[in-house]
Amino acid sequence: MGVMTVPASLSEAFDLLSSVLHYRLFELNQTPVTVSSLLMFIIVLLVFLLISRIVNRIVLRRILNRFAIDDSTSYRMVRIGHYLVMIVGTLFAFQFVGIDLGGLAVIFGLLSVGIGFGLQNITSNFIAGLILLFEQPIRVGDRVTVGGTEGNVMAINMRSTTIRTLNNITIIVPNAEFISERVTNWSHGDSKIRLDIDVGVSYASDLETVLKALREAADEHREALKTPAPDVLLMEFGDSSWNMRLRVWIDSPKRYYLVRSEINQAIVGKFRQYGIEIPFPQRDVHLRSPLPVPLKTNEEIKP
Repeated sequence: MGVMTVPASLSEAFDLLSSVLHYRLFELNQTPVTVSSLLMFIIVLLVFLLISRIVNRIVLRRILNRFAIDDSTSYRMVRIGHYLVMIVGTLFAFQFVGIDLGGLAVIFGLLSVGIGFGLQNITSNFIAGLILLFEQPIRVGDRVTVGGTEGNVMAINMRSTTIRTLNNITIIVPNAEFISERVTNWSHGDSKIRLDIDVGVSYASDLETVLKALREAADEHREALKTPAPDVLLMEFGDSSWNMRLRVWIDSPKRYYLVRSEINQAIVGKFRQYGIEIPFPQRDVHLRSPLPVPLKTNEEIKP
């Protein structure tokens, strides 16, 4: 029986690959880190990332949907589950490459060095993201206004929050802005929101008819809440009109602009039905004859 031999070129290739994989890059906690250990560290992290996605999409979401948990709480639990799996994966990866958990001190040491080299923003945004998940000043699905931008919160990630504007434009906002800046949350605590619709009517109109028309415009809208009931207020006496205000409560801030437009259209229809006039601004202009100018005689003109 003949003995199989490995070609010299192939053997040299294996030797070269082995030397590359065992090349020492640096040391952590007196443990050498080679190319192969670094690759294994990355592979282990990727495996745990895959496990996290499987757990979140298959296990957690099915369980949460079965118990009819609201979307915001479900999202928070999924994100916390993801962070826990990745923390376990990171610790396991350090053990796998031969760095003991005394290396936690190394991790925090590296983090402090990173912060010193300009990672303050990343760290502050990460901590702000944790605050947003646990304290929940904003939640997924909320309608918010931040920095003059209004939109719906789509996702709260480790570094940033995704907002989709009313024009369907996605904006990435650093988490720290939600903690340090003033943020208007239209949905926080209670989703009900009040519409204030101002309209002026002619002084010649019958006030009771005006009140009736505005109440009907609100009561007949399908999204106007019965509790709190709509209010009609006479706010002030303007230059050419009574300035009225219709207050209507709706259940969803996301419908604010559409419901406001529909009620405005209903007001126009009711005013036409009852013959109520919305006056144009009026100004009274008084004209008078000029004062007579005395004429000088020829003698008065002479020097």
